[in-house]
Amino acid sequence: MDKAVNNMIIRRGSDRGHFNHGWLDTYHTFSFAGYYDPQWMGFRGLRVINEDRVAPGRGFDWHPHREMEIITYVIEGSLAHEDSTGGQGVIMPGEVQVMSAGTGLEHSEFNPSDKEPLHLIQIWIKPNKGGVTPRYEQRRFPLAERANGLTALVGPMEGAASDGALGIHADCNLYGLVLEPNNTAQHVIADGRGAWVHVVKGNIEFNGQAVGTGDAIGLDGAAQLTITAIEESELLVFDLA
Repeated sequence: MDKAVNNMIIRRGSDRGHFNHGWLDTYHTFSFAGYYDPQWMGFRGLRVINEDRVAPGRGFDWHPHREMEIITYVIEGSLAHEDSTGGQGVIMPGEVQVMSAGTGLEHSEFNPSDKEPLHLIQIWIKPNKGGVTPRYEQRRFPLAERANGLTALVGPMEGAASDGALGIHADCNLYGLVLEPNNTAQHVIADGRGAWVHVVKGNIEFNGQAVGTGDAIGLDGAAQLTITAIEESELLVFDLA
């Protein structure tokens, strides 16, 4: 059950919105499409975290987006992307894609395999400026290089390149973390900011609370995050204005 513990918001994966359309098995952390819960409309600038499993040869046909920063993270399988800016590519595990919808674009996403399922997370973040030119970029961040330390995956456009991250038009730093059993990682959240930690897979202890695959924890305000792996775990850590 969703609850607050010591000023932490705990979002259990089993409590998310869930729809199984046959070709698409999807979980929504926040209200999205046919799932609406006024208590879960987003967290700060973080508007969408959808965890999707897509059947071989299936996907999302051409559809439009505007004024949103979209991040795609593949867990298993592969995702073929094409958009109206001319951007295209195949995203594999260990790779991250960003797309600024800006003034408007259309894109398609599908599982190009005729055998292997696709498992991905898609994230939408509200931009801090409107009317930008749509853009697409992807980059590889090997999981082995994220072992036991936070790796910058995505950051504000103005400073992202300095730490190798992909840039977005939002005041959000997204880190990837892979923790081996019994290892601990820490991250300080500055006053006035917040953090959202999503467990992609595994089991961890987070500031004294046990959380597992699909679970997430949110923190508002200054804090030190202390994350210890109970088993090998893969996480996404958001540091948000």
